Amino acid sequence: MEKLEISVQRLCGDVPIPGYAHDGDAGVDLHSATDHSLKPGERVLVGTGLKMAIPAGYEGQVRPKSGLALKHGITLVNTPGTVDAPYRGEIGVIVINHDPRETYEIKKGEKIAQMVFNKIEHAVFREVPELSATTRGTGGFGSTGKR
Repeated sequence: MEKLEISVQRLCGDVPIPGYAHDGDAGVDLHSATDHSLKPGERVLVGTGLKMAIPAGYEGQVRPKSGLALKHGITLVNTPGTVDAPYRGEIGVIVINHDPRETYEIKKGEKIAQMVFNKIEHAVFREVPELSATTRGTGGFGSTGKR
């Protein structure tokens, strides 16, 4: 498998560089650079303490950690969040606490999200008087039923 090289700049020396937890994993772990206390229903922008130079033609998709979602109701507000190749600011993650009762404490260095890198294609748009017909047509939002 060909490896994609990502240049990373640490904004604080003790934040982990992203890495894959296991061979074959799709996403690298992102960690919190600071402590946060999230009350039920609260959201916060959590900095990772990292900047990245994602190569042109790629994006970084920021996604929730399934264990945090299942065990604590912690997920991301915009998921997947896209980090575009030209962006050079700190990678931030918008975290929300969906647990109705418990405050969640994010500790510095804790895994808060994962990032998956994808090759992207740029589209060219061409206006037409009408679109080609399909068997689905305009059906959407539950039009195929529950079973």
